[in-house]
Amino acid sequence: MKKSILLVDDKPEIAKIITLYLFEYEVKYVENPLIAIAWLTSGNIPDLIVSDINMPEMTGEDLLVYLKENEMFKSIPVFILSNVDESDTRIRLLEIGAADFILKPFNPEELKIRVSRALN
Repeated sequence: MKKSILLVDDKPEIAKIITLYLFEYEVKYVENPLIAIAWLTSGNIPDLIVSDINMPEMTGEDLLVYLKENEMFKSIPVFILSNVDESDTRIRLLEIGAADFILKPFNPEELKIRVSRALN
């Protein structure tokens, strides 16, 4: 059975690229963290979550906090994608519980390798 990834990003073009490179996984794409939470709370548990940080309505950081404070979801590794290259931000997200932080623009091949390592 394929490992599953929940991809949360408000830019469909980024999601298409990521989905293309992660073809060997079952990728569920949603446009924002509120939809992700609804999907998760309806009984879906992915093997990994990849989330953008800057999104309207709710940020990826808020989603990360929600996940890490919830017993059902806190063990799911979360990768954060961000165009903010500030050490304080990276450190804060890693302290909250992010498994990895990937700076945009990123090489999709690098993301694929990091995902593979996290899931194996």
